Amino acid sequence: MPASTRVDFYILETTRPGGRLHFACRLTEKAYSQGNAVYAHTESEQDASRLDDLLWTFRQGSFVPHERQTGGEPAAPVSIGTPTASKRDGEVLINLCNNVPEFATGFLRIAEIVDGSESSKAAGRQRFRQYREMGLEPETHTIS
Repeated sequence: MPASTRVDFYILETTRPGGRLHFACRLTEKAYSQGNAVYAHTESEQDASRLDDLLWTFRQGSFVPHERQTGGEPAAPVSIGTPTASKRDGEVLINLCNNVPEFATGFLRIAEIVDGSESSKAAGRQRFRQYREMGLEPETHTIS
């Protein structure tokens, strides 16, 4: 594990459908604009497709070059994958799954997004505990 793996939890007040994906787009755009390679890890092919589409349309004038992870090294600075097609290491991991991927500590930075729904909060608490058990000290940020 990189000695400097940082874990940030972004706690959204919203429970609106798609809120996590919209915030993931904002994080992706910011990380990309700072010169980081980003891997967004989604729960399913459906979520990966929604995020792929949303990255083209979430904000007027935004351009985030991205591609779906299909195996091998991605050519675009932002890639989107699933548990069956995932990138194993890199700079920024945006985890949109309900569990901590086994390869999470291969990234320098991990971003977790938790919305206001009870199920999301419960899964987020579990991931927070997992990171602590791995010897990492997550930071939390409340987003209104």
